[in-house]
Amino acid sequence: MTNRETSGWAIGWITFAAVMMIMIGFFHGIAGLVGVLEDDLYVLTNEYLFELDVTTWGWIHLVMGVLAIVAGFYLFTGAVWARTIGVILAVVSALANFAWLPWYPVWSIIMITASVFVIWALTAHGRDVVQRV
Repeated sequence: MTNRETSGWAIGWITFAAVMMIMIGFFHGIAGLVGVLEDDLYVLTNEYLFELDVTTWGWIHLVMGVLAIVAGFYLFTGAVWARTIGVILAVVSALANFAWLPWYPVWSIIMITASVFVIWALTAHGRDVVQRV
């Protein structure tokens, strides 16, 4: 392994990814709680490819939210496993929000965009945090 100078930008992007993972986790958690507790708040259509009960979607979002929050906090430690879990959760988050598009298109696009930025930051600059810590 070479000894190279760590970029401040790289550390900034990883911090951004960690904070975004925590925010994405909270957003998923809120959406999950609403789906579990009050499933009549969502507008359902029968003409979409994915047919799941809103309560099921609520549990999916709730579990993803908790996992994203935990992974986001561990990203600050520079743990390789947290980066790996972070990328996996960001991919799953993007896919879940793609499936959520018919119900909340603007919100889903925002969440997909945030997930893509997290994936990019963790894959492009994740190693720099490990070297610095």
